[in-house]
Amino acid sequence: MQVHFMTCGKWSRRWVDTGRTSDRIFIKKHKRLNMNVVWKISSLGLRGFYAGSLIGGTKIAAENTSAIADGTIRPAQNAATKREGKPGPVLPAPTASNVAYGPHPKQVLDFWRSPKAQGLTPVVFYIHGGGWRGGDRSHVSAILKPLLAAGVSVVSISYRFIPEADAEHVEPPVMAPMRDAARALQLVRSKAAEWQIDKTRIAAAGFSAGACTSLWLAFHDDMADPKSEDPVARESTRLLGAAVGGAQTSLDPTQMQEWIPNIGYGGHAFGYSTFAAFLSGREKILPWINEYSPYALVTPDDPPIHLWYRRAPALGQNQQDPTHSANFGVKLKEKLDEKGVRCELVHAEVQDAPHPSSVDFLLSLLFEDEVIGQRPQYGAQGSERFAFLREARPLPY
Repeated sequence: MQVHFMTCGKWSRRWVDTGRTSDRIFIKKHKRLNMNVVWKISSLGLRGFYAGSLIGGTKIAAENTSAIADGTIRPAQNAATKREGKPGPVLPAPTASNVAYGPHPKQVLDFWRSPKAQGLTPVVFYIHGGGWRGGDRSHVSAILKPLLAAGVSVVSISYRFIPEADAEHVEPPVMAPMRDAARALQLVRSKAAEWQIDKTRIAAAGFSAGACTSLWLAFHDDMADPKSEDPVARESTRLLGAAVGGAQTSLDPTQMQEWIPNIGYGGHAFGYSTFAAFLSGREKILPWINEYSPYALVTPDDPPIHLWYRRAPALGQNQQDPTHSANFGVKLKEKLDEKGVRCELVHAEVQDAPHPSSVDFLLSLLFEDEVIGQRPQYGAQGSERFAFLREARPLPY
């Protein structure tokens, strides 16, 4: 493998001869981890890696990573993960693993029933990030154990990526991962009796593209088909709420550029290779945007939402991380407030947030009916927070 070097500002560029001339690997020192964090930009899209070893620039030991809500980039956590010769954290064994919800090899999910469960349990439905081009369902490790310990069962799904959608001629490509998530949710509900879960208490969680898909599910009209011969298709796709990190709340290039001038993300969702082409083709694909952009789907009957971003917003200004900018959150919260939908926005400048983390919010939401005697209504501002939930589980995500 031949590695070339170039210095560009605070980034060091190394590109590798992999047979795809479009491959680029960017390496930046991560101070807290005392490691090199590597981002690979290629024909397959943007993906995160760890550079476990860079000896003379000739050896790259890399693994998929997941960015979680405290801003730390962590390795995908499963039994096969290795970093610098050490095994990564092992997930608890699923109650049911590789459960198929469709015919494609990636249309599978894992289910963990809480060992603390007594009777029917609420569920967190986790959708991993990765730009709809990478990542895997093991990224749920960031929130899995505290939820299980609190009596919440957890589902984490795999789904088709944009390249698979392209190969299958799905239009727009983003339909594949989003519709896969909807079908997986219906499958989970169809298992309610077998898995002893409360199908009325299911909330979504996810980061980045998984957050965008979670919001799409939360705001979309129910996709259940009550007349279908398929019992799974008759199940609801509505959620009790969603708690997400680094969400792209709009897939409308005009909105995105207005909110975040240096945005370059999103075109691949609709088959465009560049943001310029995405922007110029907007009018042609506007029906698709109105179907798959979460912002376009907001209505007053939508469930409560929790939005987490690492950095503070600065509307109309270039962002250090435009793809995960808090500007997305500010604009969505404005619309949700206008519609009377409960929304909590947390970022670097928010002090004394009602629920500082996604886990805090999810536990409060999923157990609120048990604490105050009634379930929060969609669109309502909800009840006051419960300190014991926050104090017992001070997690970053």
